[in-house]
Amino acid sequence: MNLISGHTPWKITMPHPPSYPVLQQDITCECLIVGGGMSGAAAAYHLSTAGAETVLIDKRPVGSGSTHANTGLLQVSNDKTLTACMNTFGEADGVLFYRLCREALNRILALPGELDIDPQIYSRDSLYYASTAEDTNDLRIEYDNLIRHGFECEWWEKERIGSSFSFSKPAGIYSRNDAEANPLRMVHSLIAKAVSRGIRVFECTEAVHYEFNRDGVVCFTRNGRIFAKNVIFAMGYETQEMKKDRAAELVNTYALMTRPLPEPPKWHKHALLWETARPYHYFRLTSDNRIVAGGKDEPLTDPERREVRVLSQCKRLLEEVAALFPETKGIEAEFTWGAVFGSTHDGLPLIGPHPRFPHCCFVEGYGGNGTVYSMIAADLLADKLAGKSRPELELFSLTRSTKPSPDNHSDR
Repeated sequence: MNLISGHTPWKITMPHPPSYPVLQQDITCECLIVGGGMSGAAAAYHLSTAGAETVLIDKRPVGSGSTHANTGLLQVSNDKTLTACMNTFGEADGVLFYRLCREALNRILALPGELDIDPQIYSRDSLYYASTAEDTNDLRIEYDNLIRHGFECEWWEKERIGSSFSFSKPAGIYSRNDAEANPLRMVHSLIAKAVSRGIRVFECTEAVHYEFNRDGVVCFTRNGRIFAKNVIFAMGYETQEMKKDRAAELVNTYALMTRPLPEPPKWHKHALLWETARPYHYFRLTSDNRIVAGGKDEPLTDPERREVRVLSQCKRLLEEVAALFPETKGIEAEFTWGAVFGSTHDGLPLIGPHPRFPHCCFVEGYGGNGTVYSMIAADLLADKLAGKSRPELELFSLTRSTKPSPDNHSDR
């Protein structure tokens, strides 16, 4: 699958990443991870902490798939609000999902002190603002539910938003202890740490066939076989080429990063920004005063069509930036890209086993909070493979009944 069109910024931040060999022989392991993006990296890190004998393979160099399209906004709040989750899944499960996101983000914020390669993860506040006055009532209900269930946030009126940013909006929810990250460095830092603990990594090693047996799985590559007791498929959107999930929907999304601004705009504490409109736009200001903007989702097309659309869609994104921050008018985008983005009909990721694939689990962190979902999945699956019960996996079951959700979204 051709995942990305255009030019992404992360490679220049890590011109010489760690490299790994191609598999050239038969090997055995307790757990095989297929996929070296964010989900695979998080799983490898968690399994290495537990001491599990683990192998990770990727058909590309590690971190060179959808990782490059990730814009690095990490938040507790989701495309599907807490209120919507409570309405869809019941209050207990809706709150459980948000608490899992909070716990995962806390673990992400702790990573810089645990890793040998700087993942460039920084704590950030977030402003979730009402796109129109008509959205204010629903936003206030969301705020009340967040507060009632112990999620720390503040209600900001129009005047406070206007005094803190170059723009003003009818109202907003202001949250702390979210994060931004460099996705490529994060992936490589997680995998490098896992390697230092003993996991084996083989890149440019494509799985061409699997045999699912009573006692495990045999993965056939071009130059060797991998005999694994268990497999975690962490292939992102390419999972849909292996098995089609009725709950999943793929679209095109677009993003840009500007050239550095000579002076930062009026932007309170580099807070992450997103809005109530669906599909939404989102924005962040990097530590070197570049603006990252994303959105403009549209139906999935062939890669050639997406390539053509990158310039026009990113031009519209620049107009959105200038509308919020007039002092940036005329700023140019240095990087513009379009990419495949996945969501699910009910707004939750797909994590866990599937009856058609014995001894296997899948991580499909579809939705705008994919990095956070990857950390949730890594924690749950590491425990499951160690024989610990994690009833939370029922929330994310691949065989659950889903129905289309009104919360259309954009990748963050």
